[in-house]
Amino acid sequence: MRYRWIAYLLAAVWLINGLLCKVLHLVPRHEQIVARILGPVLGVGAAPMLTRLIGLGEIGIGLWILSGRFRRWSSLAQIGLVLMMNALEFALAPDLLLWGRWNAVFALLFAGLVYRYEFHLAPAPTDACLTS
Repeated sequence: MRYRWIAYLLAAVWLINGLLCKVLHLVPRHEQIVARILGPVLGVGAAPMLTRLIGLGEIGIGLWILSGRFRRWSSLAQIGLVLMMNALEFALAPDLLLWGRWNAVFALLFAGLVYRYEFHLAPAPTDACLTS
């Protein structure tokens, strides 16, 4: 049963970051990070729309976690996205991060929690493509 609470916690992280920080723009720093990372390629003017799209994607991940479908794929996607996003932020926008380069430590802890949740605490997956 403990794994279910961890799933709720993980989903809440994605839902809060997606909805509150990005879609509702309650944390403008997120848009500044997007502008810094994607601005040179797509133009700084695209940052508001891209930030909201990223937020919608994060909401989607939160809902995916809550659905319980394809859990291993969800966990692998979360780990990959968190590590990729934080590596980009670490290299290109450390001054905009809440804890600066220390954010990488929290990203690794989050990725570790996702890994432990899926591969050690949760019951075996029922997804046919992952159990064969």
